[in-house]
Amino acid sequence: MSNQSPLLVVTAHPGDFVWRAGGAIALAASRGERAVIACLSFGERGESASAWRSGKGLAEIKELRRAEGQTAADALGAEVQFFDAGDYPLRESDDLIARLIDLYREVQPAVVLTHAAADPYNMDHPKAAEIALHARVLAQAPGVAGPGEVIGAPPVFAFEPHQSEVCGFVPNVLLDISEVWEKKVAAMNALGAQGHLVEYYTDLGKRRGVQAKRNSGPNLGLPVHAFAEAYQRYYPQVTSELA
Repeated sequence: MSNQSPLLVVTAHPGDFVWRAGGAIALAASRGERAVIACLSFGERGESASAWRSGKGLAEIKELRRAEGQTAADALGAEVQFFDAGDYPLRESDDLIARLIDLYREVQPAVVLTHAAADPYNMDHPKAAEIALHARVLAQAPGVAGPGEVIGAPPVFAFEPHQSEVCGFVPNVLLDISEVWEKKVAAMNALGAQGHLVEYYTDLGKRRGVQAKRNSGPNLGLPVHAFAEAYQRYYPQVTSELA
């Protein structure tokens, strides 16, 4: 894969990178760009209800979610690293931050994707975003220990939370993922522990696709049945031309 425009995705749980950013990941991989996922936990306590109800234990559930996450990442064409930092609650630690700094400096991302800043339904999601942003700032600092060169200032995009209105999420970027939609579907279908969400995120992809067509007009050439993902920038866009 090309190292010219690497993508780094920092998520709390395995499902998060699939439901909300699977299209962006698959698009990057389809262009030959490196796509790396930092999955901070397995979602073993808070996002594996069906596995607990079936009588599985903690170690077994972790392995189940690892396998699902790996299969989903493979379907998208991405690398995934599992940090096993625990969930419900996910907590920031010196070790976790140090490992993420190392990953930032190794990947040298051109773009970073993570959670939105607020989510009253799941405390792990904004905590993962906070951790991702902390590590990004520290990875820029020459005085912070770690291997490799410091990073630049990659733009950071929040992907859409499960209930955007309640989370104060207002999209200002709509990404056309129509050409890789089937790859996202394959990744979604890998998540058996959360299979009930496939229909929800299929409907959301269609709805965001309609909005993308409406906002782009006839010039972008989106397909009749477009699919899209919604994002929100954390930092201002720097440009020499308004477009």
